[in-house]
Amino acid sequence: MRLRYRPRVMEAFSFLDPLNAVPGVRAGWVERVPDLKIAGDRDEAMRQLRPFHQAAITKFAGPAAKCWRAEQVHGNAVAVVPGCPQIKAPDGLPVVAGVDGLITNESGVALAIHVADCGAIWLADGRTGAIGLLHSGKKGSESNILGEAIRLMAERFGSRPEDLTVVLGPCIRPPDYEVDFAAEIGRQAGRAGLGNFIDCGLNTASDPARFYSYRKELGKTGRMMALIVRDCPP
Repeated sequence: MRLRYRPRVMEAFSFLDPLNAVPGVRAGWVERVPDLKIAGDRDEAMRQLRPFHQAAITKFAGPAAKCWRAEQVHGNAVAVVPGCPQIKAPDGLPVVAGVDGLITNESGVALAIHVADCGAIWLADGRTGAIGLLHSGKKGSESNILGEAIRLMAERFGSRPEDLTVVLGPCIRPPDYEVDFAAEIGRQAGRAGLGNFIDCGLNTASDPARFYSYRKELGKTGRMMALIVRDCPP
């Protein structure tokens, strides 16, 4: 039996509302694919999810949009796209090697990050139109990938922390995980002087109907997908 699935990209009426209120910016979020059984490791899961996620990207950004993904190595490196060299990921699609974050100030460039307990962090600059998307789990948060992205956006695009809207999406949290890296991201946001920081407060390990959880499902799980695109200048 062929699995039928119409991708649901959450935009309005969600924790992404503050981002979607930034002129020229759209943010999206794709949760668990219903009835898709995943019993393999990350690489196998990404191969299974590829058609569903590609359909969601097309619906979100349009068939002409170029989508950029990070390799995601649990570090704090951030790349400016487009223009970075890419490698082929196990699912057959290109990724920017060695980075966990992407930023851009170009219209029509969609950014994508995949998570299953780690947090996706969306960034949008209401003044310059620059956007970013980060993968921040325990290690990325300890090495302050958020601070690195803010620094690089300032250096490359002239972004100021007070002009940024930043959202932390669903991630694993206590009591299901012993490290509260979401709280650390919040402290980093405060130290950076962000104009608007929102933590959605959702725990991926507490709602298996909506979220994949690497820890709860012992590594045999899929990945949610975070998206952001700049449609036009602010």
